[in-house]
Amino acid sequence: MNETMLRVGNAEIPAPTHISLYGTVPDSIVDGPGLRYAVFVQGCSHGCPGCHNPDSQPVEGGTVTAISDLLADIEANGLVRNVTLSGGEPFEQPAACAVLARELKRRGYGVWSYSGYLYDDLAKRTATARAERDRRAEAGLEDAAQVEGLERDLAIGALLDNLDVLVDGPFVESRKSLELKWCGSSNQRLIDVPATRRTGSVVLWQPTTFDLEKPSNW
Repeated sequence: MNETMLRVGNAEIPAPTHISLYGTVPDSIVDGPGLRYAVFVQGCSHGCPGCHNPDSQPVEGGTVTAISDLLADIEANGLVRNVTLSGGEPFEQPAACAVLARELKRRGYGVWSYSGYLYDDLAKRTATARAERDRRAEAGLEDAAQVEGLERDLAIGALLDNLDVLVDGPFVESRKSLELKWCGSSNQRLIDVPATRRTGSVVLWQPTTFDLEKPSNW
């Protein structure tokens, strides 16, 4: 990758070259539909009781990996065309995950992400950050994105911009159900991110269905 900046609306912020990983699973069948490459980032502040990856919660302890190396490993896997970001908490490494998601989309991959944050809160943080960045730019203030928290929240928007589906909400042990597909607990939602951002209200993702008719000569 030769891009050093990450575009977020009218703003640009530095694009990280590395990401802290808890691990990867190149052949997951539980992190979204079909065969997927699952990327588990390191670090999560939610601390959900019953977390299936408790060792991914501490910020320290992950493996710092070049995003270009991770992309190369994904591309070398000829069986998958879809990637899921999980963790850990992808939205606590938003810029690195946004760079990864952007490059995956450019290569034609579908991208899902899990997050303990609610979509509504992430979208609000993004909108507030973009408005503040524009206000500072119009006022001629230098380093318009270099304000505490602003760059991070702009990166959240960049990550949302490059997702197909977001599974949002914390894992709630009392609402755990093994009957759920691609969710750990019933409070979590599968959100169609492009449709949601177009309409301005949450649109739930629906799996593709196929209606097969029995041929007349059977």
